[in-house]
Amino acid sequence: MINRVVLVGRLTRDPELRYTPNGVAVANFGIAVNRPFTNQRGEREADFFNCVVWRKQAENVANYLKKGSLAGIDGRLQSRRYENQEGRQVTVVEVQAESVQFLEPRSVTASRGSDPQMSPPMDQWEGSQGYSSGQSSGQSSGQSADLSNDPFADAGKTIDISDDDLPF
Repeated sequence: MINRVVLVGRLTRDPELRYTPNGVAVANFGIAVNRPFTNQRGEREADFFNCVVWRKQAENVANYLKKGSLAGIDGRLQSRRYENQEGRQVTVVEVQAESVQFLEPRSVTASRGSDPQMSPPMDQWEGSQGYSSGQSSGQSSGQSADLSNDPFADAGKTIDISDDDLPF
């Protein structure tokens, strides 16, 4: 049996951090994932998912992510049923996040505020290290990329590569 979900998208609301009676941290948040195609009107649509993350990662998510933050989620789907106040059975499907990756620097998230429309284009962050909540310190998973020392940066010029140089 396989139950694996990998999502990359933006948070639709600030994470809500709570603690169980035993003191275990749990955070709930929503994520919007753009579809890779446009509809008949040429508009890009998105899918929305509810996510749950536990323990230290829940605390890191609550401390470092907010509405509009770009995040990568690796986890599994889990369904649960409960009876609502009207006595009806409700089924909920959620992503149980096992790993949450912070995909943009904290400075971008902080400067954007809660307006996801002000986020920079993704190509600006190509090659950046990002931030990972899976680490015990919750700090950067590496130094941020220095694009000025990138040997492949060509200032927009085309690169000539002969077929003989390709390994395939």
